[in-house]
Amino acid sequence: MFFDGAFGTYYIAKTNDHQPCERANLTDKDTVVCIHKEYISAGVDAIKTNTFATTEEEVIAQGYKLAKEAAAGTNVKVYADIGPKQDEEEYLKVIDAFISLGAENFLFETLASLDELVPGLEAIKHRVKKANVIVSFAVSRDGFTQSGQPFKTLLSQAANNAKIDAAGLNCICGPAHILELVRELDELPKPLCIMPNSGYPSTVNGRTVYNNNAQYFAEKILEIMRAGGSILGGCCGTTPEHIACAIKAARKDSAGENIKPNTAPISFAGSSFKNKLERKTIAVELDPPVGCDVDFIMQSVDRLKNIGVDIITLADSPMARARADSFLTASLIKREKNIDVLPHLTCRDKNFIAIKGALLGASFYGIDQVLAVTGDPVVSAENYRNPGVFNFNSKELISYIKSLNNKVFAGKGFRVGGALNVNAPRFDTELKRCREKVAAGAGFLYSQPMFSGKSIENFKQAGRELNCKLFAGILPIVSYKNAVFLNNELAGIDIPQDVVDSLKDKTPPEVQAISTEFCRDVINQTYHCADGFYIMTPLKKVELVCEIIKSTFL
Repeated sequence: MFFDGAFGTYYIAKTNDHQPCERANLTDKDTVVCIHKEYISAGVDAIKTNTFATTEEEVIAQGYKLAKEAAAGTNVKVYADIGPKQDEEEYLKVIDAFISLGAENFLFETLASLDELVPGLEAIKHRVKKANVIVSFAVSRDGFTQSGQPFKTLLSQAANNAKIDAAGLNCICGPAHILELVRELDELPKPLCIMPNSGYPSTVNGRTVYNNNAQYFAEKILEIMRAGGSILGGCCGTTPEHIACAIKAARKDSAGENIKPNTAPISFAGSSFKNKLERKTIAVELDPPVGCDVDFIMQSVDRLKNIGVDIITLADSPMARARADSFLTASLIKREKNIDVLPHLTCRDKNFIAIKGALLGASFYGIDQVLAVTGDPVVSAENYRNPGVFNFNSKELISYIKSLNNKVFAGKGFRVGGALNVNAPRFDTELKRCREKVAAGAGFLYSQPMFSGKSIENFKQAGRELNCKLFAGILPIVSYKNAVFLNNELAGIDIPQDVVDSLKDKTPPEVQAISTEFCRDVINQTYHCADGFYIMTPLKKVELVCEIIKSTFL
């Protein structure tokens, strides 16, 4: 059984209207019906009403009416879509409104717990004899909801509740990570409903943007189906194209047809690079730990320092997954290992008070440089329209830190850097933003990882036009699966398909050799215009980073 995909993110993409999409039931009825019909044309078995976040009876009534209108004359079922509510009373209010409209199918999605919903479930089954109820939880990659409850426990509770007909997961995770969670599940006594996001978003000009990766999404949905998902659909970032591709893939699989990706080999340019010029600065990014064990990161710093790495950069909760604070981790490394550190500071998590406090504390430990970046947006179940603090954009954050240097740190402040997106679709606009960052006080820029010839040319252009130091971003790929994930679930990453295909069916040593040579080639092509290199450690593979450094610079 296939549901539709996202309504809210697709509505914004179509209209550029950032009002709550549920209001469109009253103000833009034609577009609401049009979106429902696009999903119906994609081949779905069921659509959700455009009522996820609302509790207003008028909006609910119009949302249900428009969905029924779109489905008229088809076999497509209409499900009353109900997102997380404050308490039992709110759930009962919304449920009562839908029952009064004649609704028989109910989808409770993006939930963090089940407790507040129980009275509402009782009301549905008591008043609607043919009711069909699906309950879906939103969990992060570690398998916990925002209320701290483990997904296995919640799914077991839901699947064993007589008032629930199917249970599952949706939102927050992209398809690759939600597939991992599905594979951890024991068999449930009821159908499993899975509706992942299309991937992980980025922020572009203040907007949350998802990759257009319909074919990849379809392949992952097929794997989810094979792993036990029987009710399928999409959440944030998915479009009618995503759902149409997923349905097509499922039908081909059911018919016994194999879907084979293009496996044409790539011919990498051989790198004869020798370090005959002055040595460039080498910075290596490590992720702070997700728990309290610091042994891995401290041992990694030792290995990197021993081969000549100059700077350890510490990401600030990348992909919006909570990790140890970048400033505190940097302070520990600075004190214990006596190596230069560069903590990242995002606009996402802290207001100006917290930012000033963090900088003051870091200065006590001799930290004197910071990378100011926007930060990956939060995909939040309860707060999906306001994902983060964002008191500043990255340019404003740079300017704020520089002003603190003059007013608070009395000339002993921070060297401030920013990010350069060499993969931006409109690189002229990106260059303009970077000029503004430099004018605001950025003395250096670290680039996004480079994989394509276009991104390398963009970096060279930036070197010609920007009056600051530039660090070339290098991200080793650790496997074919890793390459496919990066390309399809992380916006802003653009790995050429021939590079991805070259890693298919390769052994780990073969992948390491290909990845090392590719990174060396990127370094070779950017060496003359780069002031240094910014190597991002993938999936804790410090040994791969060490191999690239030793084979290239030593």
